[in-house]
Amino acid sequence: MCKLTKFTVLAALCLGMAACSALPRGAPIQAEITRGASAPDADFAVYEVSKALLPSIAEWPTAGERQYEWLPHSHGSNAQIIQPGDTLDITIWDSAENSLLLTPGERSTNLSGIRVSEAGSIFVPYVGKVRVAERTPDNARLTLQRQLEAIAPGAQVQLSMAEGRENSVDIIGGVSSPGNVKLPDQNFSVLAAISASGGVPDSVNNPQVKLIRGHKTYKQSLARLFEDSNLNTRLRGGDQIIVEADKRYFLTLGSAGSESQFDFNRDKLSALDALSIMGGVNESRANPKGVLILREYPASALNAGTRGPRQQRVVFTIDLTTSDGLFSARNFPINSGDLVLATESPLSGVNAVVGLIGSTFALVNLATN
Repeated sequence: MCKLTKFTVLAALCLGMAACSALPRGAPIQAEITRGASAPDADFAVYEVSKALLPSIAEWPTAGERQYEWLPHSHGSNAQIIQPGDTLDITIWDSAENSLLLTPGERSTNLSGIRVSEAGSIFVPYVGKVRVAERTPDNARLTLQRQLEAIAPGAQVQLSMAEGRENSVDIIGGVSSPGNVKLPDQNFSVLAAISASGGVPDSVNNPQVKLIRGHKTYKQSLARLFEDSNLNTRLRGGDQIIVEADKRYFLTLGSAGSESQFDFNRDKLSALDALSIMGGVNESRANPKGVLILREYPASALNAGTRGPRQQRVVFTIDLTTSDGLFSARNFPINSGDLVLATESPLSGVNAVVGLIGSTFALVNLATN
């Protein structure tokens, strides 16, 4: 009976060693992912991340995210400018006894709530239409006073304005107090508007500022606006501002410290940054020579005259055991939607088989005894 048991266990050992390639694993090995890349009909390309490759990568299109422009800073008037839709309050003072503008015994008259028309003018009795748009309040006051001199030579005018839609901006979200913000002058900037709305809460991850002007949308990160004053663009009436969390992300799988989806926590993320965020690679299972980044480029990246990859689907390989691999990983940019795959070391399977053999021999000895 013992001989039969021993034979049975040895047979199981042989079968187990024959099937060692099918042992359960938490991640693929590098060769399984890159196999077939050199075939003529391959639908993906493989590139090793190195110092020599980085200049070419810098000229390739960015994958996984829409690219936006941004408006540079410019200088405007430090005064308010009257626009259609603004409301004016006008007070006319006249000391003449028989003034056409005042009733007997009065020294002033008020014309309140006069809305500037779409054409940029207002109507004043005995004067008619007066164009006030694109003027400062003081200039509009002088213009109106000069036109009143024909009927009231001694009249004096006071004028104040309340901003309308064309002299305000909307802060739609991502700030402590969203709403409509009036333009105090023509030098009111994006950062000034965000500040007037209570600032951006700390809970917003890597805030992105969208500026909607007319039918076009511009985008820049709040961190870049803080760093470069030339990007703190001047606002125009009717602009809309949206502050939102960075929606870019990357995925991690395989023998990684953590298999998950991670948000970008800064504007530019390198492969080394991504490895740090995901907790590195598993020391007992991962192959440090086989960290892969899987990326899919748009079809336009393959157009004639465009610097880009050979295929839309690309696998970048990183060797963390060399100085060039580490330095290059620090300068290799991660794109939104990238998959960082830590492949498994082939030795993991060998170790599993060795452990299986050891256990089997222990069983054999036990059965023999």
